[in-house]
Amino acid sequence: MVLNKRSLLYLRDGPREPFMPKKQIIAFIDFFYPPFRKIMPIQTFRYAACGGTNTLLDIFVFFISYNYILNKQVLDLGFMAFKPHIAAFIISFLVSFPTGFLLMRHVVFTDSVLHRRVQLFRYFMLVVVCIVLNYVFIKMFVERFHIYPTIAKIITTAIVVTFSYITQKRYTFKADSEPRGKLEQ
Repeated sequence: MVLNKRSLLYLRDGPREPFMPKKQIIAFIDFFYPPFRKIMPIQTFRYAACGGTNTLLDIFVFFISYNYILNKQVLDLGFMAFKPHIAAFIISFLVSFPTGFLLMRHVVFTDSVLHRRVQLFRYFMLVVVCIVLNYVFIKMFVERFHIYPTIAKIITTAIVVTFSYITQKRYTFKADSEPRGKLEQ
């Protein structure tokens, strides 16, 4: 067996968690939970907090990308051109995908029995479906119904988030039994 610095750290300290202030994030979210205890389980509250924060980040990055990075102009890559609202969606996705997966895996759905690779694959597949839904709805709202792009993004997000929560809970981060979050109440 070949031992290097990384394997020695693993043997000495046990498995390392990814660099993420998991306990601090959970403690911060759970601090605000008591008033909501009677109306929703803690896992749903954590999903709302993490998903809401990630959604706000996504919308913020979309807004900044659309208005300031792209300056409401077509993004022409030479071999392909994107309308500004679609290019802003792609940019915001590149930020919100990794943050969303990490928050869902390490803060919300901690009781999942699935391996990380399976979760990541399922999360990616769900995100692909959500991308298609985002694309279709944003395109429809902006180009067909002439809704301002940021408002179209917010409406689209409400639709897609509902679908995403149900899918993540029942498929992507499927739990073996009752969520641990309920026991922590």
